[in-house]
Amino acid sequence: MATSSRVHSMTAFSRTEQAAAFGTLQVEIRSVNQRYLEPHFRLPDALRDLEPLLRDALRTRLARGKVECSLRFEAAEANLAPAVNAQRLKEIADALEAIQEQVPSAIPPNTLAILNQPGVMEPQHLDQGAIKAAAKGLFDQALNELIDARAREGEKLAEMITTRLTAVSEQVTTVRSLLPQILERQRAQLLERLEVAKTELDPQRLEAELVLVAQKADVDEELDRLTAHIEEVSHQLAQKGPKGRRLDFLMQELNREANTLSSKSVVAETTRCAVELKVLIEQMREQIQNIE
Repeated sequence: MATSSRVHSMTAFSRTEQAAAFGTLQVEIRSVNQRYLEPHFRLPDALRDLEPLLRDALRTRLARGKVECSLRFEAAEANLAPAVNAQRLKEIADALEAIQEQVPSAIPPNTLAILNQPGVMEPQHLDQGAIKAAAKGLFDQALNELIDARAREGEKLAEMITTRLTAVSEQVTTVRSLLPQILERQRAQLLERLEVAKTELDPQRLEAELVLVAQKADVDEELDRLTAHIEEVSHQLAQKGPKGRRLDFLMQELNREANTLSSKSVVAETTRCAVELKVLIEQMREQIQNIE
């Protein structure tokens, strides 16, 4: 029934069908991504009172998604044909016999006329209890299959996210390796500006300026936060239960740090890494929109 997947997609479809003496039942459930759980039911009028029970079963198993549930019932041909009410027919026959005894000359009605008498022919009564029990069991089966499908799709989403998360981590490592080059580039740029301005600064003032520039472009904290967010995303992917909202929040935090990294960039390599980070984060965010 259930798979071992810890990530479930919100997009899936299932269909189950059952044929019995009373007729045929069919259940279809389809789900797509939605911020909250939003179930919709389409049931035959005769089975409408099943909706609260089915709704409770759905809420117990699913946490998010727009879920459309359709239940169809088609009675068997034999159950559609009217049946003779034996008791009513006996009552009419007894009445005709009594009339014949009292009025021998009375002309008895033909068979068709008797069948047309009220109550002689009546529709067959279906066992509603059996039909509803079968419908509930079929719905549970369809729900299990839907959850299995969401789990299978979730495994694929987790693989895609993990691949991109590894690439994000590699970009962070690359930027860390560039930090000495970044600091040296900052120093060179400051000295170039001083040379152009023909300005001489005493060694202490120069050192203070270099420290100030280095602080403005220091990305070490951003890299630390990126690393922490990467680890938290991996942690969340390994947890049981709904996690889509938490992952979506982490994508926002990753994107915030990537933007800051881009704004502080002073070398082309860092700019390139920041752009690549934002691309990877957006790709993950798109996939996470489908996670329960």
